[in-house]
Amino acid sequence: MRGTLQDITERKNIEEALRESEGRFRLMADNSPVMLWIADTEMRCTFFNQFILDFTGRTMEDLLGEGWLDCVHKEDRQNCIDTYTIAYERREPFTMEVRLRRADGEFRWAYDAGRPRFASNGEFVGFVGCVVDIADLKATEQSLKVAFEQINQLKNELHQENIYLREEIKLVHNFDEIIGHSDALKYVLFKIEQVAPTDATVLITGETGTGKELVARAVHSSSGRSNRPLVKVNCAALSASLIESELFGHERGSFTGASARKIGRFELADGATIFLDEVGELPLELQVKLLRVIQEGEFERLGSSKTIKADVRIIAATNRNLENEVKRGNFREDLLFRLNVFPITVPPLRDRKEDLPELVEHFTARFSKKVGKTISSISPSTLRALSAHSWPGNIRELANVIERSVINTQNDNLRVMENFDAHKNGNGDASSIETLETVERKYISQVLGNTGWKIEGANGAANILGLNPSTLRTRMAKLNISKKSISTNGG
Repeated sequence: MRGTLQDITERKNIEEALRESEGRFRLMADNSPVMLWIADTEMRCTFFNQFILDFTGRTMEDLLGEGWLDCVHKEDRQNCIDTYTIAYERREPFTMEVRLRRADGEFRWAYDAGRPRFASNGEFVGFVGCVVDIADLKATEQSLKVAFEQINQLKNELHQENIYLREEIKLVHNFDEIIGHSDALKYVLFKIEQVAPTDATVLITGETGTGKELVARAVHSSSGRSNRPLVKVNCAALSASLIESELFGHERGSFTGASARKIGRFELADGATIFLDEVGELPLELQVKLLRVIQEGEFERLGSSKTIKADVRIIAATNRNLENEVKRGNFREDLLFRLNVFPITVPPLRDRKEDLPELVEHFTARFSKKVGKTISSISPSTLRALSAHSWPGNIRELANVIERSVINTQNDNLRVMENFDAHKNGNGDASSIETLETVERKYISQVLGNTGWKIEGANGAANILGLNPSTLRTRMAKLNISKKSISTNGG
């Protein structure tokens, strides 16, 4: 027989020291107020303190080895294993958050932190870790997250409102003064002075381009609500599907694309004045809601059953004959009665020709400054040519003509190079004046023809007409204006 002897005293001493160390650890661990665990070099858990046993309602035998994984929520289990495995392979500390099943069956969020253990000679002997119940902290964190999202949403809404209000305030302080001294214009100013101090609803009528918005702003700026901005809504520029949300607002999820709550213009105008431009374009179903706001001063956001009260003064404007629209069934008669409390009719430019010199001088000064030119004189022949025109596009058309003339003028004397021959109707007696729609259709068609049917851009018809491109397309559809129809009808 042959044999060998090996001195294992040092190893035995290490094992004994380890057992004593673990014994002391177990003693302290069972009296610890946190959950503690120990694992060997093979990733098997070899010890759990009493706190874990009480928390899970399991015995030590149930949890040893990999039995503890049964207490981990199934959605967190794979991440737990991956984190645990990587830490073992790298011999480095780890932390993770998992949901553990408590003795009563409830899953609670827990924070698990583990560190590698090494013997005095540097040999790896496993991991030790602790687990803390953080369910209450998680609930608080979630509440704070929800609160932060709500605050962020409100901040974004407030930011949007501030942008809108700043733009409106800028418009209030920078809109052009009403220019002229004709009797027709003086009567309009007299009507403004009469109604401005009251809260009466005002209906402003007149042809396109006569300056109805300017009259609305004058009424508002002379009222007791002038410390608040005038909130404007162009009813013709928005589709039927968007106008309700624009007027009354909507809640998050009320329709496809409604990712956040939106405050409507009526809510924004609480304590102020709302200007409903082109009110004759409102769909019939919205006219009912507008009637309720006028009568009762209340409405609901889209997707909400909560009634909102609003103290809003209403100024409406239209270039349509609403009485005719009522007869055609396009406008509610009761709404017309509610809007037409104090009517103001803005005269067309052809009825206030004596204001032309002042208007021409005003627009020449404005556009000269804009393009960096100095134009100091306007010839009498130019004024005569301008006075002879019927101005179907009214002030807006005049402004566009003067702007083009300023651009074309090469010296200090304004030069107008417009062909007004096609617009001599309306300069004689009343019988020669065509309907507004006919004049508007002819004028828009002429401008489109001059631009080669280009709608958008610096030289497009929309820019020349002073309209938004989408508004021009809407008007073209309403007036049946297309390149094909114009060619068929001979221009």
